Amino acid sequence: MNGAESLVQTLVAGGVDVCFTNPGTSEMHFVAALDRVARMRCVLGLFEGVVTGAADGYGRMADRPASTLLHLGPGLGNGLANLHNARKAASPIVNIVGEHATYHIRYDAPLTSDIEGIARPVSAWVKTSPDARAVAADGAAAIAVARTPPGQVATLILPADTAWNRAEGIAEVPPVPERVRASAEAVREAARILRSGEPAALLMTGMALRAPALEIAGRIAGRTGARLLAQGSNARIERGAGRVAVERIPYVVDQALAMLKGLRHIILIEAKEPVAFFAYPDKPSLLKPEGCAVHPLCALGDDSFDALSALADELGAKPAAAKFAPRAEIARPSGALTKESVAQAIAALVPENAILVDESITTGRGFFASTLAAAPHDWLQNMGGAIGYGAPVGIGAAIACPDRKVLCLLGDGSAMYTVQALWTEAREGLDVTTVIFANRSYQILKGELANVGAGNPGRRALDMLDIDRPTLDWVSLAKGMGVPASRVETAEALVKALGAAVREKGPRLIEVVL
Repeated sequence: MNGAESLVQTLVAGGVDVCFTNPGTSEMHFVAALDRVARMRCVLGLFEGVVTGAADGYGRMADRPASTLLHLGPGLGNGLANLHNARKAASPIVNIVGEHATYHIRYDAPLTSDIEGIARPVSAWVKTSPDARAVAADGAAAIAVARTPPGQVATLILPADTAWNRAEGIAEVPPVPERVRASAEAVREAARILRSGEPAALLMTGMALRAPALEIAGRIAGRTGARLLAQGSNARIERGAGRVAVERIPYVVDQALAMLKGLRHIILIEAKEPVAFFAYPDKPSLLKPEGCAVHPLCALGDDSFDALSALADELGAKPAAAKFAPRAEIARPSGALTKESVAQAIAALVPENAILVDESITTGRGFFASTLAAAPHDWLQNMGGAIGYGAPVGIGAAIACPDRKVLCLLGDGSAMYTVQALWTEAREGLDVTTVIFANRSYQILKGELANVGAGNPGRRALDMLDIDRPTLDWVSLAKGMGVPASRVETAEALVKALGAAVREKGPRLIEVVL
């Protein structure tokens, strides 16, 4: 057994049995080892941002890590944006990066770089294996770090000679820390605040937005009148008809301030203080109202289910107090394609237990409220703000949950960052429907130009925000990568295309011309 084989065997024994990969010369022994271990599923991405984004989506839906395989520093650099998003989403990933043989590094070959330096900003743990005998133990340590709540990126750097030299066997994964329980004092203080009668909200993210914890939060809200809020962006929300509904803090600062106006207390459950996405002249960075106190109940990665259960017991909040989103028949829209008609079509047609990956940015800002009574589904958002996350995350979600339909809602500008994801969907036969909102511009930036007080844009400024010369042909792009595609220009056509796509298995793309 060589070092690469010992690592692959250790990964599989530790529950890491999917590898998203874009390898190079330094990783060939690892590639050969992957071929010899039948229990490891290998998924090729044609760009490293697809690889790292897919690992993010897998971790969010499987609640356990996949591995990546990237080629040296430049390959890691290509995948960095979606590793940033994964770190912000607390997604568990074992990120494996090849390196030159240890004795070759001193010659400064063309691809030599500071891989540890590149990896550190997006990783909770970084290590370069010193020799083949250490590789298995280092891999086991990486698994334990990745699985440590709330989920982390662990980067293991594998010099080529540590992969090909003789190793001693596989290693056992060290124990993973338990989630921390909220203190009795924090629970009592939260209960006191909620009994006070002053306007209060529970601000939640992480595992608090999964159905079991949400049901208990709903009991607390029903008992006390507290509002249930989610952060503006969340890794995963379980929502839809029959589930407890939460409001999401808007992206736009003025809208967020209006939503939170009047609150005197915000109780944090795995969440942070509400903060604006960017700084704007003469607008606050923190979105809480003046005089509103913030009270941490449990930090991200702590046991929010236990914290909410203890709080419900302290308050005497019974199951009957919870209120659930209603089940309603949603009419299918007709006429012109607008943000409202698109939202209505999605709400009417999203299948039971679907996974919605949201990178619609401008077009989709209103989708969240419109889908309140849609069939039960999971909603995944971009936690780090680096665009190009949506299609790769859809790949990982589809591989983690092969029995569930994945619906990727993407802006055309964002989708071009990782358009290669369509090829992987086709190759793997993934049940992913991609909806492209083709407004043919970086529409959000046009609004941001005004928000930051940059004045009226001229032609040269607008040329940096429009992507319409030439117009992107998404139908041709998708078909060229093996994904059946159609273009729609009316609400009726969208209903027909989306209805067909959710009924049939396999990848599909719908270009929605707005």
